[in-house]
Amino acid sequence: MKKKLLLNLALGGSVALLAACGGTEETAEETEEVVAEEEVTEEAVEEEAEVTEEPAEEGAEEAVEPPAIPEPDLEAIPDVVAVVNGEEITKDEFVTIYTTQFQQAAMQAQLSGQEVDEAQLQQQLVDSLIGQELLIQEAANQDLTASQEEIDATLAEFAEQNGLASTEEFLAALEEQGVSAEEVTSQVETQVKVEKLITAETGEFTPTEAELEELYAQLEEQQAQTGGGELPPFEEIRPALEDQLIVQKEREATQTLVDDLRETAEVTVNL
Repeated sequence: MKKKLLLNLALGGSVALLAACGGTEETAEETEEVVAEEEVTEEAVEEEAEVTEEPAEEGAEEAVEPPAIPEPDLEAIPDVVAVVNGEEITKDEFVTIYTTQFQQAAMQAQLSGQEVDEAQLQQQLVDSLIGQELLIQEAANQDLTASQEEIDATLAEFAEQNGLASTEEFLAALEEQGVSAEEVTSQVETQVKVEKLITAETGEFTPTEAELEELYAQLEEQQAQTGGGELPPFEEIRPALEDQLIVQKEREATQTLVDDLRETAEVTVNL
């Protein structure tokens, strides 16, 4: 079976890799999520208490069922979505990821009252998969390797991210989804190689004090505009700010590399 990154093996959405291949622009929502876990406002607690304590009114109408999530239109998806330097991106690979992305977009669309732009969503995904394939191929071209220690460490990290106590539990959970331990290990090996490729492109990056303060100021402004609560003190969320800037730097470098590789690649999109 052709090696693919763990983007295809997401366990509850936590194991996605290289989502930045579809674009590098940072949104305010993405930035705010970095520090969201640092803060629980009194207002949220009070609202929850009100909901919990409010008694049901006699004769109250039954709760209206929310509208069903629509199904994605997959009829026009070709058997081979794209070909990258002779390597096929198949319909099965595409549909597995697209279905999840569509469901997430559909739920957001229901809240906003808008429809999902399936054409745009499909194009973003195929571009992401093409970028992923280009990175895999480039890592192979550079003969990058992954040691058993690196593979084991990555598996342990995935297990922890998914709230599992051990690598064995993580592999067992994926096996229940029909993915063998051998396949997971193979894909993790590929991932480690790609991460080395990206690290070589980004180099060692340490955010400056000025960059951290600028990001914090942006967050404060966003909170003020949206009427949110005060941010935790700068030093308290400093690690989260550093992580955000490092991720942003990696995304930018990854997208630049993908763009460069695509200029000389033979890519056919059938979508």
